[in-house]
Amino acid sequence: MDSNKTTSLSLPDFKAHLIFWPIIILGLVLDLWTKKAVFDWLDSRPDYVVIDGFMKLVMARNDGAAFGLFSGKTFLLTVVPIGALITSLIFFLSCGRQQRKIHIALGLIAAGACGNLYDRIFNDGWVRDFIYVYYRSFDWPAFNIADSLLCIGVAVLVVPMVWEIMLEKLARIRDRQRK
Repeated sequence: MDSNKTTSLSLPDFKAHLIFWPIIILGLVLDLWTKKAVFDWLDSRPDYVVIDGFMKLVMARNDGAAFGLFSGKTFLLTVVPIGALITSLIFFLSCGRQQRKIHIALGLIAAGACGNLYDRIFNDGWVRDFIYVYYRSFDWPAFNIADSLLCIGVAVLVVPMVWEIMLEKLARIRDRQRK
């Protein structure tokens, strides 16, 4: 094997670090700033309609995870984001140089985990949520920027994998039909 060839488990290059770390820092700052700004602004009012019939800003405190799952399980909900941060860092350090989408996704996941972890630690186990989306009888539980960063990061990782699996299955079906 040629020792000059880069393996898939090589360390990230400088450009990868210029992607990963700023995403974490900017994502965390954006999350914490928006939480503080919206909660301070809404302190004297119950909510603020952004788009009538679709979205408003609210002050919601969540002691659970998504959809209120694991409500009151502060220790678990503090340990899980720490695990996500460690896992993101390990994957970042081992995913190589040319995995830019993965660097971005891991940065988004780490930023979201940091934002909600900060809230858990410094807000008595509560996460501040403020974006409330609804339409007629449908409503989505309030969420925050950290939640959005986590979801986008996971989607950037998962959607291409699912797409590739679907394409492989379609190719096998076509191959069987040709026989």
